[in-house]
Amino acid sequence: MYAVMGITGNVGGAVARSLLARGEKVRGIVRNPEKAAEWQRQGVELFKADYDDAEALTAAFSGVDGVFVMVPPNFAPAPGYVETKATLEVLHKALSKARPPKAVYLSSIGAEQTSGLGLITSSHLLEQTLGDLPFPHAFLRAGWFFENSAGDVASARDEGRIQFQLYPLDRKFYLVATADIGKAGAETLTQSWKGTRHIEVAGPEGTSPMEIAEAFADVLGRPVEAVAVPRDQWETLWVSQGMPEGRTAPRAEMVDGFNSGWIHFGVAGTEHVDGTTPLRDVVAHLVSLS
Repeated sequence: MYAVMGITGNVGGAVARSLLARGEKVRGIVRNPEKAAEWQRQGVELFKADYDDAEALTAAFSGVDGVFVMVPPNFAPAPGYVETKATLEVLHKALSKARPPKAVYLSSIGAEQTSGLGLITSSHLLEQTLGDLPFPHAFLRAGWFFENSAGDVASARDEGRIQFQLYPLDRKFYLVATADIGKAGAETLTQSWKGTRHIEVAGPEGTSPMEIAEAFADVLGRPVEAVAVPRDQWETLWVSQGMPEGRTAPRAEMVDGFNSGWIHFGVAGTEHVDGTTPLRDVVAHLVSLS
């Protein structure tokens, strides 16, 4: 039995599907069991626990062969990442009491850096805060998700263009499908090891913004242009898309880190896994959902 956080989301759901496909039992840790009814029909044991409830999480992490841990994404954190730090404090307390045999965590490319990470600071804090617990750890340092393109479906379909902050537009970045992260997470959970592992999880090959636009064009059957948004227009764009004013700096710092190469793979002492899910398959799925 493996306990999985975030089962109703992309990555946690992918971990659970991969475990079930391997014939393993899954305990899904959820805040709202009603939203996870389909998982229960697939044989998943649902366990209700909020991220701020250390007692419930302790029970959820107990009596299992391993746990998959992740922190809810926050694309507009308060200064000082207070929400992430509070969640990590609760997770540390629960894990230290439950002491599962092993834990696999969703981290991120770049999490080894101590500055210049922006939103990825939450993954750095996760590794620093939870890495001292007395059982084997594996941190999955995943690349930029293919699924982040979900927000581009409407503009690609209706306007024939996608606006990018990653550039140059022909440069290949480390992107990956959440299905491949889930597969890596499930495989790692079923392994045995000692100490701490850091595992880079990338896609089948580097992917450029132009290739993303080309994938959309192929799926939609119409031309789709890749457009680079000037750096001084990022904040205005993001606020127009719903981000709170005054909370865009961490996102900008993260993108700057990718564009400069500060956030990268190939870190000494890490393992590396290449996924197999093609970009086009993910784009086709995103379009089908719109």
